[in-house]
Amino acid sequence: MRILMIQPNYHAGGAEIAGNWPPGWVAYIGGAIKSAGMENVRFIDAMCEDIPDDRLREVIRQSQPDVVMATAITPMIYKAQSTLQLAKEAVPGCVTVLGGIHPTFMYGQVLQEAPWIDYIVRGEGEEIAVSLLRAIENGTDRKERKRIWGIAYTDDDGQVVATPARPVIQDLDTLTPDWSLLHWDNYIYVPLNCRVAVPNFARGCPFTCRFCSQWKFWRTYRHRDPKKFVDEVEMLVRDYNVGFMILADEEPTIMKGKFVHLCEELVARDLPLHWGINTRVTDILRDRDLLPLSRKAGMVHVSLGTEAAAQLNLDVFRKQTTVEQNKLAVKLLRDAGIVAEVQFIMGLENETAETIEETYRMALDWKPDMVNWNMYTPWPFAELFEELGDKVEVRDYSKYNFVTPIMKPEGMTREQVLKGVLRNYARFYMRKSFLEYPWIRDKFKRRYMLGCLKAFAKTTVTKKFYDLERLKYKGGLTTEVDLGFDESKILSPEQIAQLKRDRPDLSADVDFKGTPIKVMACGGSDEQLEEDLPGGGAGAASAPGAAGTEAAGSRSPIPAESN
Repeated sequence: MRILMIQPNYHAGGAEIAGNWPPGWVAYIGGAIKSAGMENVRFIDAMCEDIPDDRLREVIRQSQPDVVMATAITPMIYKAQSTLQLAKEAVPGCVTVLGGIHPTFMYGQVLQEAPWIDYIVRGEGEEIAVSLLRAIENGTDRKERKRIWGIAYTDDDGQVVATPARPVIQDLDTLTPDWSLLHWDNYIYVPLNCRVAVPNFARGCPFTCRFCSQWKFWRTYRHRDPKKFVDEVEMLVRDYNVGFMILADEEPTIMKGKFVHLCEELVARDLPLHWGINTRVTDILRDRDLLPLSRKAGMVHVSLGTEAAAQLNLDVFRKQTTVEQNKLAVKLLRDAGIVAEVQFIMGLENETAETIEETYRMALDWKPDMVNWNMYTPWPFAELFEELGDKVEVRDYSKYNFVTPIMKPEGMTREQVLKGVLRNYARFYMRKSFLEYPWIRDKFKRRYMLGCLKAFAKTTVTKKFYDLERLKYKGGLTTEVDLGFDESKILSPEQIAQLKRDRPDLSADVDFKGTPIKVMACGGSDEQLEEDLPGGGAGAASAPGAAGTEAAGSRSPIPAESN
């Protein structure tokens, strides 16, 4: 069976500033598939190689795949849907499979919008993909699909079916990623001009930030054995010449002992590798005495979820930190020789010109090495989205990309928010360019920061940074902004209320409840719910339901969707 994996050709002007990121789902899902004996797997990175639709269609036609798989975070969903439509056009008999965080929760809407998608993989995909592909290979998928946990599809009656959630993979050391599927020359980290990898040390997050969804998607927090993880990292350095690594984890420092063990193992191996993480302010404060060890282990960049200028917004997000703690965390990192990057979330309903300016003043006061001003993005499966209700008028998910204002503040326009944020970027990095980066005494850090500056400059000139192409200069100080929303996806409060009332099936399934499935008694033919799982079978049908209701969800490196 020929399996073709495709990264959809979606671009937004955010995560790609520092380089092209290797899609980890390909290595992890592809590795699981190959380990299960289905070895004819090929990958096309249409995003990194910027492959246009007509060419991609022809590549698919020439490949003649039996199965085409794609992934989608929220802003990528329309492109992922159209990519699988291309596959059906090129090879009408192929089976199309979509995974990722957005279709996991929004499968009802996705299957309605894209009926050419045969299956959606919901949640952690390795084991689900193997079960599904085995059935497809045997030609029994249509008969057995109600017994395959963790998928969604449209049945013969046109009804959307979502089977019970599959239990999460408890032992992450059983994963078998195949990094050879990636075309490594494509994945360069611009600041250091070296290959970059994004492996998983852990999955999940025990915290419940209301704008995020990682804790929902992964459901429980699990981590790998530090030694075995470093074995994999060493292989990436040795076999693929990786020089920079970003841990894909939401917060790799949660388990202090495991993170210390990880750092000690990296120190012992003395690999030619630098790396960065995303983490919480509170962990930096807790582990301040361990920062020298982290730096010795190669950790050179930390992105902090400081998130908001005002304590009010920190409380709204349930961040559990204070403004003063954020400032201290930045100082501790800089004192340890580690690049400190802070994140501000902009564009909430209470945003004003003054609050935008306040974030700039805080940036000057805290003295971080880098700052990102990210637009608040109300993931349609996050807790805060439901509370905002009809205030989320824009349902054009292609713009849910961290660089487009989705919410309309009460006291200013979206366009004014965007201009204010871009002004902050220009002032902050202009100061850094002339007054700080060239004069950093630490030679490595100076090279690193000038490399980051080069990445910003390059994408600014090409107008890829923050999607600058949508700004049209009309002479003098006049600038027009076209946010590029699909007008048919901007809804009035009345339309939102009607949609919620009439089509609840299109809402997010945030608890992995699935859809009701009739369960027959013993001998009940293909309606019987059962599957050969460890400790599973029909009698274990309650396990996925329990796992699906646990407080526990996607994102990007320096970039990578707190989707």
